[in-house]
Amino acid sequence: MPGLPVEQAITRAHREEWARVVAGLARRFGDLDVAEEATAEAFVAAVERWPRDGVPPNPGGWLVTTATRKAIDRLRRDSQRDARHRAARIAYDDTPTEPTGPVEDDRLRLVFTCCHPALAMEARVALTLRLLGGLTVGEIARAFLVQEPAMARRITRAKAKIKAAGIPYRVPSADDIHERLAGVLAVVYLVFNEGYLPGQGTEPLRVDLTDEAIRLGRLLRTLLPDDGEVAGLLALMLLTDARRPARVSATGELVTLDEQDRSVWDRIRIAEGNALLGERIKVMTAGGAAPGRYQVQAAINAVHTNASTSRDTDWSTLVALYGSLAQLDPSPVVWLNRAVAVAEVDGPEVGLAEIDALGEALDGYHAFHAVRADLLRRLGRDGDSRAAYDRAIGLAGNPAEQAYLTRRRDQLAG
Repeated sequence: MPGLPVEQAITRAHREEWARVVAGLARRFGDLDVAEEATAEAFVAAVERWPRDGVPPNPGGWLVTTATRKAIDRLRRDSQRDARHRAARIAYDDTPTEPTGPVEDDRLRLVFTCCHPALAMEARVALTLRLLGGLTVGEIARAFLVQEPAMARRITRAKAKIKAAGIPYRVPSADDIHERLAGVLAVVYLVFNEGYLPGQGTEPLRVDLTDEAIRLGRLLRTLLPDDGEVAGLLALMLLTDARRPARVSATGELVTLDEQDRSVWDRIRIAEGNALLGERIKVMTAGGAAPGRYQVQAAINAVHTNASTSRDTDWSTLVALYGSLAQLDPSPVVWLNRAVAVAEVDGPEVGLAEIDALGEALDGYHAFHAVRADLLRRLGRDGDSRAAYDRAIGLAGNPAEQAYLTRRRDQLAG
């Protein structure tokens, strides 16, 4: 990182070190607010000092040291209680910390801590995305398909509840892990999705986030090797991320699945994802539990990645799999995806009818309008298609996606 332009070095440090610094401070001081605010202050200090003094040889170490000092200063200012002073002195204690439970990775421990059952599921996920991934409130709001002010209030309330309830920063026991697992898996998957198709910014992909999500997925798999949904989520991310090398063109435009060069897909990740699915099929064949939503989504992605060409895709199987997924997760987005598969099996007119029924729920979702635009184009309704493309472009925040949608709109007649 030293030698990079300062602004680029700070951006990279934020992506690579934010979660590590927040999680480390939370473990040390036992206060999520202190950890987040001290980390934020450390990055402010970096913005002020690195242009003047140069990027330090070890940016992560510099940030940890600076954030620790900021935390100590805050604790000394804000509290006169002896316990607070003892907490502040932890920074000077070189005694190695003892293992505190089954979750030994600081960042993964932070996920489980934020996914405390006292919080609503939406609050657990949003708070962890903020503290672990360093995502902005706007990025998190897009992941939830809600307005940014509403998400800001949700995060504020979650923090207030943690403080009011006296929820400690503590590793969950083995018994607690399963209670919190659904929220943890949702966190990891939303981090992955934000990296795979960022909702804003100038970059079409954020590999740091997808890689972090997969890393966390592997840690969860090590921790809970017999859990089907953990295996399913890891398989889903691997199969999806395997297509990353073909997703953006040399000109920075999103390349849709049917147009991708499948020869550059990551076959190692595809093989690993398929192997995980194979394990789950054996378990279910032997009488194990029925698959959950992540296992079904992984199976959907396997249908795509195992087709040698787009024309070879088994769309009938996808319709059935999306139907199964809708029973587990009857969200409008799932029904939208099923309608896309229906259009391939029964024709664009049938698919469009199903999609139009979702208009009220998904009017603010750019993918809804993009799918409508494509089906309208296939039906020869170019004027309606152009209007749908315009709406999709206006809602899309990813530059590669905007470029693709603009090209498709401009190819329409007239």
